[in-house]
Amino acid sequence: MIGRNLSSRSVADDQRDLGAMLQRVLTEVLAREREILATYDLPMWDYVALVRLDGGAAPTQAQLAAAMGRDKNRVIETVDRLEQRGLISRRIDPADRRNRIVGLTQDGRQVLTACRHAIRTMEHRLLRHLPGEDRARFVSALRQLDDAVPGRDPAAGPD
Repeated sequence: MIGRNLSSRSVADDQRDLGAMLQRVLTEVLAREREILATYDLPMWDYVALVRLDGGAAPTQAQLAAAMGRDKNRVIETVDRLEQRGLISRRIDPADRRNRIVGLTQDGRQVLTACRHAIRTMEHRLLRHLPGEDRARFVSALRQLDDAVPGRDPAAGPD
């Protein structure tokens, strides 16, 4: 019927698509994350760069871009901004002077730690709607799905 309310709640639970449900939850999580990151004056891509560098310096900006899933030309702006704020450093690669090794500074690590703490608090609040056992199973299942996505390297560790 035309004009009927088409909210996702009008569809029977067993007929809701996984993609639609994930999209609703992801939209809410990302909106909450953006609010948190805004308090640290960090666009989402800057946060992604800090997370990727947390495991160690990137041998090249191109490799950082690949780890972020971004075009290397688009990452230059992110790296410039983070370096200007003192959150990352770039140094010439002694093995290949054309390359710049990118790494977190102490300030960058502190900002990343604070952001992660605030994000984990937000996630805990969001997941409080699930009973404790279901919460643990949900997070475990989501990690397994994340590891199974093509192109994801489970050996790279948690994001």
